Amino acid sequence: MEEYKTIYLCLAHMSEEGWEQKYVKEAFDTNWVVPMGPNVNVFEQNLADFANACSNGPKLDCKVVCLSAGTAALHLALIACGVKPEDEVLVQSFTFCASSHPITYLGAKPIFVGSESETWNMDPVLLEEAIKDRMKKTGKKPKAIVPVALYGMPYDCERIMEIADRYGIPVVEDAAEGFGSKFDGRILGTLGRFGVLSFNGNKIITTSGGGALICQNAEDKNTIMWYATQARDAYPYYQHSAIGYNYRMSNICAGIGRGQMTVAQEHINHHKHVQAVYEELLKDVEEVHVHQQPADSRYDSNFWLCTAMLDADVKIQGQENAYKDVVKTAVGGAAGVIKAVDSATTDCQPNENVEALRVFMLTNGIEIRPVWKPMHKQPVYADVPTYTNGVEEEIFKMGFCLPAGPWVTDDDVKYIVEKIKEAIVIT
Repeated sequence: MEEYKTIYLCLAHMSEEGWEQKYVKEAFDTNWVVPMGPNVNVFEQNLADFANACSNGPKLDCKVVCLSAGTAALHLALIACGVKPEDEVLVQSFTFCASSHPITYLGAKPIFVGSESETWNMDPVLLEEAIKDRMKKTGKKPKAIVPVALYGMPYDCERIMEIADRYGIPVVEDAAEGFGSKFDGRILGTLGRFGVLSFNGNKIITTSGGGALICQNAEDKNTIMWYATQARDAYPYYQHSAIGYNYRMSNICAGIGRGQMTVAQEHINHHKHVQAVYEELLKDVEEVHVHQQPADSRYDSNFWLCTAMLDADVKIQGQENAYKDVVKTAVGGAAGVIKAVDSATTDCQPNENVEALRVFMLTNGIEIRPVWKPMHKQPVYADVPTYTNGVEEEIFKMGFCLPAGPWVTDDDVKYIVEKIKEAIVIT
C-alpha cells in the first residue's frame, strides 16, 4: 500500500483568503508590534459579537478581553472573583492541568469534582455534595466553581448554574475547548460570571497562542484589563496599589485571530461533520464506542476532538509490548519539554489495549492520544480533597482521542477507521 500522510489530531487552518497575513502585515506596517493595539481591539469586538449574536434567548451584551493564554484568563477571572490564599475553588477533575493550576498560583486550594458519564463533565450531584461538605469542614463556602467543556462538550449548565446560584458561588466557565459550543442556545462562556477561551494552535480557531476572557459587563472587563496590564494606577508615573500581570495579547497574535474569525463557523461545522462520519463508520464496530452528545437538544458541542472508548477485553495488535519501554520523547506535546522518568507505568494509566492502539495507529501515520488524566490522580495534587464516583478514572483507562481538525478529510476518517478495525485482533 502507498505510504499514507501523517494525520495529526488537530492543527490550525488559516483562511484561504489570507486575512491573517493581511492583518499581521498591517501591524508591522503601522509599527504596532506590541501587546494591545488596533488588531486586539477589533478581535475583542469580533469575539463579543460572535458570543452575543450566536446566543439565542435574552439579548446579551458580553464584553471580551484578549489575553496571552487561556490560563491567564482563568487566573485573572479567579482574582476578580476574590480568590485569595487558603480559599477553596471547586474544579472539574477530568480536564487539562490549566483548569486547576491558576488556583494554586493564587495560593488557593483546588477541590476536585468528578464527572457524570453522559457528558464526561462535572457531575452536579457531586458538586452539591462537595459544597455542603466543604462548608461543614471549613465553615465557609468555596469561592468559585470551574466547570469545563471537555473536548467541546457542554456540561450540564442548567443544573450547575442552579446550584451555584442557590449557594451564591460565582461560576468561571472553562470553555477553552468549547469555542462556539452551546447549551440551550447560549454560547458557552456567556452563562457564568466569566468564560475562558483558548486560541492555542490546536483549537477551533488560533492566534498561535493566546486566550480571552468573556465578561458579563464593562466593569468586570475594566478590572480584568487593569490586572492584565500590570495594575497601574491613574498617575502620570507608574504607581501600583495591587499586583498586576503582563497578560495582554500581542497585536500580532490578534491579527491572526481576526483572520481566523472569518472561518470560525466553517471550522465548527467541519468538526461536527467529522464527528458524524466517525459515528457512522464506527457504529458497527462493537468494541469501539464513540462518545456522543446527549440526546437532549439543548446540547450543541463543537466536537473540538472526537473521542471514543475501547472495551477493556479487546485484544489489539502489539498489546503484549504495551508499556514495556519508557517514553523518551513527548507524546502529543512540544518535543524536549518532558521530564525523564524511570518507569513506563503509573498507578493510573490507560489500559494496555488503548496504549497498544495508540502505538499501532502511530506506525500507520495516525496520531491518537489518551484522554486527559484526571487531576486528582496527578502526583502534584496527591493530597487534594476529591469528590468522585470513579467515572472519570474509568473513562481515562478506556478512552482515546481521534483526529478531528480542519485538515482531516472524509477519506482520512475512512482510513483511520480501517486501521482501527485492522488493529483489533479477532479471536
